[in-house]
Amino acid sequence: MLHNRRKIVWFLLVFLVALLVLPMILATTSYFDPMPKSPIPPLDALYLDSTQPIAARVADLVSYMTLEEKIGQMTLIEKNSIKQPDDIAAYGLGALLSGSGAKPAENTASGWKQMTDTFQAEAAKSRLGIPLLYGSDAIHGHAHVPEATIFPHMIGLGAAGNPELVTEVARITADELLTTGVNWNFAPNLDTPQDIRWGRVYETFSDDPELVATLGAAYLRGLQNYQEGEGILVLATPKHFVGLGGMGWGTSQNKDFQIDQGVTPADESLLNEVYLPPFAAAVDAGALSIMVGLNTWGEKRTVRQKELLTDVLKKELQFKGFIVSDWYGVHEGTRSTFLATVAAINAGVDMVMLPFDYETFIRHMKWANRLGLISDERIDDAVRRILYAKFTLGLFDTRVSSEALAPNQTRQHQALARSAVAQSLVLLKNDRGTLPLQRTDIKIRVAGSAADNVGKQMGAWSIEWQGIDGNWPPNSTSILAGIKEVAGPTTQVEFNQQGAFSTDTPKADIGIAVVGESPYAEGWGDNARPSLSDEDLATINNLQQVSETVIVILVTGRPLIITDDIDGWDSVIVAWLPGTEGAGVADVLFGKQPFTGTLPLPWPASIAQLPISPSGETSDGTTPLFARYFGL
Repeated sequence: MLHNRRKIVWFLLVFLVALLVLPMILATTSYFDPMPKSPIPPLDALYLDSTQPIAARVADLVSYMTLEEKIGQMTLIEKNSIKQPDDIAAYGLGALLSGSGAKPAENTASGWKQMTDTFQAEAAKSRLGIPLLYGSDAIHGHAHVPEATIFPHMIGLGAAGNPELVTEVARITADELLTTGVNWNFAPNLDTPQDIRWGRVYETFSDDPELVATLGAAYLRGLQNYQEGEGILVLATPKHFVGLGGMGWGTSQNKDFQIDQGVTPADESLLNEVYLPPFAAAVDAGALSIMVGLNTWGEKRTVRQKELLTDVLKKELQFKGFIVSDWYGVHEGTRSTFLATVAAINAGVDMVMLPFDYETFIRHMKWANRLGLISDERIDDAVRRILYAKFTLGLFDTRVSSEALAPNQTRQHQALARSAVAQSLVLLKNDRGTLPLQRTDIKIRVAGSAADNVGKQMGAWSIEWQGIDGNWPPNSTSILAGIKEVAGPTTQVEFNQQGAFSTDTPKADIGIAVVGESPYAEGWGDNARPSLSDEDLATINNLQQVSETVIVILVTGRPLIITDDIDGWDSVIVAWLPGTEGAGVADVLFGKQPFTGTLPLPWPASIAQLPISPSGETSDGTTPLFARYFGL
């Protein structure tokens, strides 16, 4: 008996050592022997014939591909991580992306186009000439480019609740992406947030799965079907599959965060009733790329859940496109990148956003295939899905010209963005009937940290990943500038950021305090108590001393805890994160446009109410300050 126990112990020790050592060997060693070369395609290969069915073109192209070329197509790299340009052709890389604000040296539309054209030219040098997908997080317009139109974040579009508007926003985003050569957008976000402490609430439309499904499908159709009959021009990526928004506070697997990248309880009823319906709607609307989340579902990371990725998404929902992982999502929090890669690919991930070390990933994939850990069939399935999307996108054929936008087009885009801002505003309180304001001979005093700061009103994912501060980019309009424009020549408008106006002069008729959150992205925005700062509260108080009536405008990516203060305010407006067209706020303030927005999620009265269930029930059983879909 003792002898048998020793054998078992030795076996376990050898097995554990192998698990630790094998990946290190694989990272530095080539595969067993040279792979056989696939046949060279003729100049008139079927896959190059645009008149042939896409399925036939995909099958033909795959028949010519080597294992290395197939693995290359499964590889998604951040553009600054390419060691040398000819690696794109040498490794047959499938896709690049601009992440974390990565942009060309000349950050203009023409600079982007030159950059993406250069990358595509390198891809064309590969043996089979397979074009690249080039991805960007254009989640509220192509907001990394200063010339672009930056729309309200999706929480604002959720407040507007207008599918036709959302489709138009997506169409314009597609137009502006194409001028820069970007053909893949990591949007729309289909998460359903249940806790406002999460730093990504503003990226979502709502906590109501029905509204998320409607607006998500509308966005996808606008982005992909730019014009009827022309097919898909920009590939959409509904995200994050699945259950993001349902993570528990304090469960994050990232030591720097609290809820982002956290644990979503494996609740089958919520899966079917809340989390899946938006993705089912997206698949029905033609989604060909879906991003898997960084969360954990139950006890295992979602990226390794074959039951969810393959059985539910690919089989049950009949998703024909490819699944892409999120930023470092396959390898995050793992000790063995080799084993993590094997688990994710076998679970159903088709393209891996590494986003850095492509050489090690390719070696690991070849070893896993030769060892029988990842089958030829799984690799071929992944590649067929990726190529199907590329052919549908028209990357192998003549593309629509992506010329620079004409000035009149830019003005049209800005006009739609301004209208989107107006439709997104939610009126929470108007006790003295102050709103809408009359454009008469009155005196208005404006104050607040977000009044004259386009960076704050854009939020994150704008020029830089975590956003910017100040009045930039050019051709943008702050809320203060919009008020001055719309108020008219007979209205006197004064501004002091802190509201430190003289008390020796008569009070102003109207005080407008524009206050709220500074930009944040992802887990860096996780906040135990989202609320106004002491500085903002002091500004409102200062303004109340020098104004007859005070309107508080909240520039925020989520509901804030304002229960103790709102009774002292005359009127309250939620402007969310409106983007570059601040005049849209003034249009509603002065009655040029009506208040039509409603809250896309409940507005809690206290932190004790969190999380709030999709049915609207608070954790402590009390009533929210404002219910979902409230709006005067």
